[in-house]
Formats: sequence, C-alpha cells, structure tokens
Amino acid sequence: MIETLPTPTDADLAAILVPLAAHNDAAGGPTERHKIAIVHRDDADAITGGLWAEVSYRWMFVKYLALPPTAQGKGHGRALMLAAEAEAVRLGCIGVWLDTFSFQARGFYEKLGYRVFGHIDDYPPGEARFFLFKRLA
Repeated sequence: MIETLPTPTDADLAAILVPLAAHNDAAGGPTERHKIAIVHRDDADAITGGLWAEVSYRWMFVKYLALPPTAQGKGHGRALMLAAEAEAVRLGCIGVWLDTFSFQARGFYEKLGYRVFGHIDDYPPGEARFFLFKRLA
C-alpha cells in the first residue's frame, strides 16, 4: 500500500531511512552518523542562529547556517564554519559539503575555500542552487 502522510512524524521519517541506510551500509560499509549543532547566542544567552550539520561516510554535510541580520558581517558565520570544520576533523572527516542559493552565500563559502561541484538552474525559478565542497587537510 502507498500512502501520503500530510504531517509525518519524526518516527515516520526515520522509518523511511531504515532500508536506505541498510542498503548504503551494505554497499559503502557501515558508518557512524552524527548530528551536529553549533549555536550562536546573543548577549542574553538566547540562541539566535547557528549551524546544523550531519556526518556520515567521513563527510560532513552542512544542512543549515543561519544568523539574524544583526549578527551578519561580524565574523560569526566564519566562526561557525571554522568550528564545524574543526568538529569534522575531530570526527575523522575528509571533507565538508553544503548547498546554497544564488541569493544566499555562495561567495562567502568560496572565500572559505569551498568549490562549486554542481548547480541546478531555476531552483527557485529565476535563481540557482549551488553545491559546494571542501576537502579537509
């Protein structure tokens, strides 16, 4: 039976990944999977942004990097990325990859040594989505 779940739970989503993870581990070898959160706090110690990543197969994928406008341009994004790269090295990663839209931060990542390895035009319409990576020393 095929069913569309309009509001899937975390358990529903995790169940979808069980056969995929088993297949990938059989083909590529078992891997540890880690979720990473590196947060940015304001002066009142409230979380106002940060970086969310996942590690598997010795690569870190940066899912999200977000800061409020008041924290942008002050080196916080760079500090978050450097902290993520340090965590990736600690976990034995050989590289980091991520994606960004044309209206977001491609130049920021390129200044940090990331290189484009692919893109999708018109995602969203009139813009593009870029995929970047960086090998770690």
